[in-house]
Amino acid sequence: MLEGNRVSRISVRGFAVASATAVTTVGAVVGVASGSTQNPSDDFEATAADGGTLLADIPAGQQVEVQTASLTQQADAQAAAADVAAQKSAEEDARKQAAKDAIAKQEAAKKAAAEKKAKEREAELAANRSSTRDASSFPTQASYSIAEVKAMARQMVPADQFQCFSNIVDHESGWRYTATNPSSGAYGLMQALPGSKMVSAGADWRTNPATQIKWGLNYMDSRYGSPCGAWNFWQENRWY
Repeated sequence: MLEGNRVSRISVRGFAVASATAVTTVGAVVGVASGSTQNPSDDFEATAADGGTLLADIPAGQQVEVQTASLTQQADAQAAAADVAAQKSAEEDARKQAAKDAIAKQEAAKKAAAEKKAKEREAELAANRSSTRDASSFPTQASYSIAEVKAMARQMVPADQFQCFSNIVDHESGWRYTATNPSSGAYGLMQALPGSKMVSAGADWRTNPATQIKWGLNYMDSRYGSPCGAWNFWQENRWY
């Protein structure tokens, strides 16, 4: 009946044991197991008196079980919390790595597209260069019509640059290879100033439009990068 009463009182009071008394309780039980002459119930009662928990109402064996269960639950709870934290950390690391991989993939795609475009552009320029004729390939004539001069230019200037080249010549000389500015002395299709600078393209610069076209194309390429670069400058400044 005594044990039954104690169990009943345990169920009423509950098994709540302050963590501060855990060491004392376990130590007392160990002392009993090792044959210590100290009465374990004295420690339990003292502990109950200090902490306000009636440990003396709980049999010694059940006290050990309660303490052990409490410590096990705490350890399990800490382990579960650690697992959750580790999982969240792993998920965050995976998310960051996925974002980095996506950015790297986009940059690689942009670089590949730019390289492809550059190669296509170079191939186009190469094709244009291979399809053009040199000034020396045209037979010399006593005179040339505007239509003939334009036809020569189409064969000498890259196709994608011809319209820009033509726009400049239209404004500068109207495709007249002997055009002369009475004020400045500028001469020829491109109104070179002085006209004699076109001798770098050929000694026949005064009478051969092909020589003038060659000089004009070299000038636009060297100073503006291309006839279209020269035309852009001309539109802003009305000279080039």
